[in-house]
Amino acid sequence: MKVAVIGSGTMGTGIGQVFAQNGYEVYQVDFYTAQLEKSKDIMTKSLSKLHSKGLVDGSPEQILKSVTFTDNISQIHDADMVMEAVFEKLETKSDVLSRISDTVNDKAIIGSNTSSISINKLSKFVKNPERFLGVHFFNPVPIMKLVELVTSEKTDPSKLSDVKKILIGLGKDPVTSQDYPGFISNRILMPLIREAILVFEEHVSNAEDIDKTFRLGMNHPMGPLELADFIGLDVCQDIMEVLYTEYGDPRYKPPIALRNLVLSGKLGRKSGSGFYDYEVKK
Repeated sequence: MKVAVIGSGTMGTGIGQVFAQNGYEVYQVDFYTAQLEKSKDIMTKSLSKLHSKGLVDGSPEQILKSVTFTDNISQIHDADMVMEAVFEKLETKSDVLSRISDTVNDKAIIGSNTSSISINKLSKFVKNPERFLGVHFFNPVPIMKLVELVTSEKTDPSKLSDVKKILIGLGKDPVTSQDYPGFISNRILMPLIREAILVFEEHVSNAEDIDKTFRLGMNHPMGPLELADFIGLDVCQDIMEVLYTEYGDPRYKPPIALRNLVLSGKLGRKSGSGFYDYEVKK
């Protein structure tokens, strides 16, 4: 089975890696050559780490032989399944989904890794939308078992069943959600992160103590501000804006402190600073 992943950032690279290490032939696609080179380097390092711990069969070199890194989307014409994993912007996703739909055969399954955008809305850009659904992986993809599957009004139940079987074969544990903004995870998570940011913004407490409260008092592996930095503050803001627009509920409105961090380029771990400072690996 051939799988194509469109978008080779953190999520796209992780998705491509998981399919490759489970024996699939993978097209790893990005429209920027430099990003493809970065994707290959990240995948190699991740596979090496997993191989050293005995968590994957085969060496990184062997696994990567099944991955074609390309900036030419026409190469995916024979893919059996395509995962869209580009920026969390409707304009970007709609354009990419249209291009995917024009390239692959009518029976190929098409999934979007969106974390908040309506699957019904995105399905308008896909020919034969019955083969389209949301397939939301979690970061880091090679480690996290959860995948949210989100259906539109037109999704064929047999396609949902097929994707569930594929994901279980990858070692994932899928859950299913109806197409409501934020689905399950972000509808619950974003108000929590937002409230933690407001507690920080209003000087009720500092970032360390807010997060410690959740790690030690609620047994969370990460506090909400640590998690926001890990997700990416720009991503959190984008998701909150989608939820605020869709629901019109102020509990989703991005806080000023979040906006200011994003505008200043402090995006969390990936930029080296956010609510905390990090050492960025080069």
